[in-house]
Amino acid sequence: MALLLSLGIGILVGCGLWLLLRARTFDIVLGLALLGYGVNLFIFAMGRLQPGTPPFVDKALAATLAPPADPLPQALVLTAIVIGFAMTALLLAIALRAHAETGSDHVDGEEPHD
Repeated sequence: MALLLSLGIGILVGCGLWLLLRARTFDIVLGLALLGYGVNLFIFAMGRLQPGTPPFVDKALAATLAPPADPLPQALVLTAIVIGFAMTALLLAIALRAHAETGSDHVDGEEPHD
């Protein structure tokens, strides 16, 4: 399972970086979203990949059960998701305004000439 998660994180980050290097604004927005998803999964995986662990444990049961899951990565990922949505909305608004003013979705504002 850890190998599958690592492979998924690598694919998301790789595709996100590839899209960030493109010269179109929609590709850049999509690349940032994919990169954000990959980083969120990475942070979530840092909380330990162990199914069946409780989120918190009573002190009386602590000696008999496995150690509880770490809640900090979960809180960080939830915060990052909200920030990612806001960032995506802002970038789309900027990209739409730039497209309306320049007539192109190229990051330089003009189409490359061959």
